[in-house]
Amino acid sequence: MLFRLLVPAIPLTVYAVAWGWTALGRGVPGGDDHPGQLYRLIHAITLGPAPWHWNPGWWAGYPELQYYPPGLFYVGALVHYLALGFLSPGAIYLGLVWLVFLLPGASAYVLLGRVLGHGWLALPGAFLVLTLSAESRSGIEEGLRWGLVAARLGWALLPLLALSLLPWVEGNGRPRGAPALLLAAVALSHPAHLPAALLLALLAGVVAPGGWRAWWREMTLVVGVGLGLAAFWLLPLIAHLALGPPMALPLAWGDASPSALASSFARRPLLLALLAANIAGWLGVALGIRPPRRVLWLQALAPVLLLVIAADAVVGERADLLWLPADRLVDGFLLALILGGCAAVAVLVRAGVARYEWNPPWAAAGIATVLGLTIAVLLAGAPPGSPEPSVSLWPRARDWPTSQDVVRGHRLESLWDLLARPPRGRVLFLRSSVPLEFGRDWWRAHSHITSLTPVVTGREMLGGTFTHPSPVAGFFYRGLSDGPAALTAPVRVLAERLDGVSVFGRALARQQPDEFSRLAARLRVTTVVALDEDMPALGFLTADPEWGIPARTGPFLVFNRAAPRPLPEKVGADRYFVFVPRPEGGWVSTGMAWSPLWRARTAAGKAPTRQGELGLLEVELPKGPGAELTLHHRPGAAEWAGALVSLAAAGVLLLRRRAALA
Repeated sequence: MLFRLLVPAIPLTVYAVAWGWTALGRGVPGGDDHPGQLYRLIHAITLGPAPWHWNPGWWAGYPELQYYPPGLFYVGALVHYLALGFLSPGAIYLGLVWLVFLLPGASAYVLLGRVLGHGWLALPGAFLVLTLSAESRSGIEEGLRWGLVAARLGWALLPLLALSLLPWVEGNGRPRGAPALLLAAVALSHPAHLPAALLLALLAGVVAPGGWRAWWREMTLVVGVGLGLAAFWLLPLIAHLALGPPMALPLAWGDASPSALASSFARRPLLLALLAANIAGWLGVALGIRPPRRVLWLQALAPVLLLVIAADAVVGERADLLWLPADRLVDGFLLALILGGCAAVAVLVRAGVARYEWNPPWAAAGIATVLGLTIAVLLAGAPPGSPEPSVSLWPRARDWPTSQDVVRGHRLESLWDLLARPPRGRVLFLRSSVPLEFGRDWWRAHSHITSLTPVVTGREMLGGTFTHPSPVAGFFYRGLSDGPAALTAPVRVLAERLDGVSVFGRALARQQPDEFSRLAARLRVTTVVALDEDMPALGFLTADPEWGIPARTGPFLVFNRAAPRPLPEKVGADRYFVFVPRPEGGWVSTGMAWSPLWRARTAAGKAPTRQGELGLLEVELPKGPGAELTLHHRPGAAEWAGALVSLAAAGVLLLRRRAALA
């Protein structure tokens, strides 16, 4: 069995390593969202893993790891600690990118090899999982080249979860600790894959022998302990999203309607071929072919997940449930189609071998592998209207710029040197990214390399990052024209579409100098960075003597205000000091973003807090000559409850493990 799995893995491994070296062999990826992901890794390393830790760098501050899946960055932080700090964050991040590239193909190969009993039969499915794009957020183009690496990691863990459930499906024992641990890992890597993970566990219990009581008991333990282990992050996330004011806005720029999803699927012959393979498998069952339980289990995942996606697409928008839009669940469906289709074809091939007494049987496996890979390659192209192929067969080196390439090409070291100088205050980037190609198309190759500005210069910033769901970001995109909705409504436009077009909800060419300066003052902005191609629309800066003559470096224009705007001073872990010179009584803005976890104290005791209209933290102060204010961002009831649930789940897991070994 081991030999039949190892030999077919050799060509897949050689191909994957060659593919990865071509794309990633020159250094840390610097295109699209990769710099922002590196920023989060640095957050996990420098500030610690607790989700509520306050990071002041983006959007007037944010508890970054509470509202973005932290699993990948926890892995990176663990590597940092094990390496005793000798590995740089960039080197660790490059290793993580290699991991998320290779893991989907490897985990799918091991699962299919175990289910089908032969590596050659597993090879086509593993190849598809490794190279799939097809507008999947977990695929090569978006999950790897764009930098949505957390989504690809969660996707890669689904086959491992299925592998851990196989003994239960086959009736060879109860599920032990691995399924619960992997379920928690999926939730922490990316919640968009949690429905597929829960359905895998649910269907495993349905298919496994043992009856209803055994199914209910084991399901409760696997799902309960798995979600419990992730509760330290999941429970506060759900609590803060459900209870207002929200601390995060849904990212809902995709079209998740049933018609759009069906149209995107129907345009790709490869996906239709996989669907046909799944249907053929069920027709074989109807005609009397009886596959093993494990094959039926994999075949059942796609139709059940399709029902969940359809329900989400129909009900989600109408019920304003936008946190897991249907288009984000499609990734799990594509994986289920590949796994189920390969399992179905393998069963049909074996049925043909038995029917026609074809010897030796490995010949049939080899022919099936060659045919499967040939069909995948033939159907790999991009359909009309889509820039993405169904399968990314080979990378072009120019599509994978490194961070060093981008920094050098745009003279970012010079820009960061300028920004590290006075005046004190925030930097406002009028664009979320810098373009890597000439042209005006918003989707042209670009990099959010400016998201590393707080790390390099020590200055806080607004803009300069990819679309992010903080309320302050919502105001940055929409401005006051939407009223309070700017801080609560879903983000329906990609940040790249607004680059060089608008800021604070108003077109650059229509910005009023006095209004822009007023908003900049409230947000403590003393530096504005634009691209030289934006110059014709920057009259609101050039006509205002407050911003002076811009400095030029590379493609950037840097406008500075002479007088500083002091920001809250960090005096400890998640603690800040603010001096309010002459409060007139009432609500006073601190210049920090609001969070329900802020606690404010003056010399007289606790002070009430609230969210202001810009998404900033406001504190109620009495009238007086001056007030010294201490702000502490500390865990609340939801955070402590989540931590206790995770500790209890870990205890149950240890007791279950001990009982199994006894």
